[in-house]
Amino acid sequence: MQENEIQQKLFKIVNVYLPQDVSSDAIQLHSHLMQDLGINSAHLVDIALDVEDAFDITLDEKDMEEMQTVTDAIKIVALKTAL
Repeated sequence: MQENEIQQKLFKIVNVYLPQDVSSDAIQLHSHLMQDLGINSAHLVDIALDVEDAFDITLDEKDMEEMQTVTDAIKIVALKTAL
């Protein structure tokens, strides 16, 4: 799977969990999920579960801790789907 495909899917997943006062336009590659996009820790878990389902992968605790920015998430998914 190519990174632009991963990015598109990931943007859709993250968009669902944005607070009402944050526009979907705020989602950028460099965006920090919690600090820039205002996603809370409970929703980070939901995002991780949705990512697992969408890409048919398993994320371990280390993966979830490393998933700080949108780019981090894309890299993790790319590595997991390449296996």
